[in-house]
Amino acid sequence: MKRSYPTFVKAPAIKALKFFASLLILTAIIFSPYFFSPANSQTRPRTVDATATGSKTENAGQPPIAVAPAANQTGVDVLKVDVDLVTIDALVLQKNNARVVGDLKREDFLVLEDGAKQEITHFSQDSLPLSVLLLIDRGGCLDPFGSEVRSAANDAIARLKPTDEVAVMSYHSTAELLQGFTRDRGLVADALNRVPPHDEMADHCLNTAFYEAATYMLRSGNPIGRRVVIAITGVTRNFDCKFAPSGKGATQAIFESGAVVCGLIPRSGEQAVENGVMRWATRIGKLGGASFLNIQTLADETGGEVLQDKPENLDGTFNTLIAHLRTRYNMAFVSTNKKRDGTTRKLKIDLASTAKKSHEKLVVKARRTYVAPRS
Repeated sequence: MKRSYPTFVKAPAIKALKFFASLLILTAIIFSPYFFSPANSQTRPRTVDATATGSKTENAGQPPIAVAPAANQTGVDVLKVDVDLVTIDALVLQKNNARVVGDLKREDFLVLEDGAKQEITHFSQDSLPLSVLLLIDRGGCLDPFGSEVRSAANDAIARLKPTDEVAVMSYHSTAELLQGFTRDRGLVADALNRVPPHDEMADHCLNTAFYEAATYMLRSGNPIGRRVVIAITGVTRNFDCKFAPSGKGATQAIFESGAVVCGLIPRSGEQAVENGVMRWATRIGKLGGASFLNIQTLADETGGEVLQDKPENLDGTFNTLIAHLRTRYNMAFVSTNKKRDGTTRKLKIDLASTAKKSHEKLVVKARRTYVAPRS
């Protein structure tokens, strides 16, 4: 399964290899019953649980928190928890140079739900704690979590605030929670050192990984925090594995969890080939009805980012991602649609004309959907 490419192999040869490999995978799609045994799509009622944090000493026994916007005696908005309150993270970047724009105010934003304007009842920046779940790929031909990436992860986690919590989960054909949510950075570092060995015979079961990540996030993430899943992988898309919720079910679970999905890719020539093969294979497989999950699509839908760099440079990239998470704007609104029907609703986060005039071209990254509560 290990692949190496001599230095004289140029771009045309690589492209030819991608095309040839995609044809092989297409043949497997056509003739293997694997792709004609659809995975189960699972959904469940939306719940909020403040009692499970992954740390036995933190928040133990506390009841679910109730949510509603309020103001404290200092005049600063305080976010409490109410199942009807919709919270949104938004990252605003300059289009030309991707620099963060951090001087916007509540009135600079417009929030639309299914085309209807919503009133922003809570607005802040970097005031809510983060719940970060690291999702580490252990399958496939290449290992994306070498010593350089592990060091970059430890360095980035050290830059989080003391109130932020971190969990660690690994995956290939199955998913394993290595460390539940904790604020103890020592426990996180220990979990990163206990990441299972890479198994090149195992698959990248993204549908399994993201379903399990979303389920755990919904059950155990801080209900008043901002939720983030960071996938560390070399392959950003893959066909659905059997005997697990489908990619569609995993996507729905991510929407229900309210998590922002991000990706970190240790880039190399071999990684580009493997990822390129899967990109073409899933495109071709889609024509035959094969289902798959795409991390980039999840990131786009939830307002996240997929960043990549060489493993030796990934410490700076990881820190950039953490900095972006810290500088996101936090907004909340109570929907004008009072139906508690569990439907998926479309969101659009835009900037007011005054904000557009006072800045150069801007890009807003925010989630595009959310799942309404059920009665």
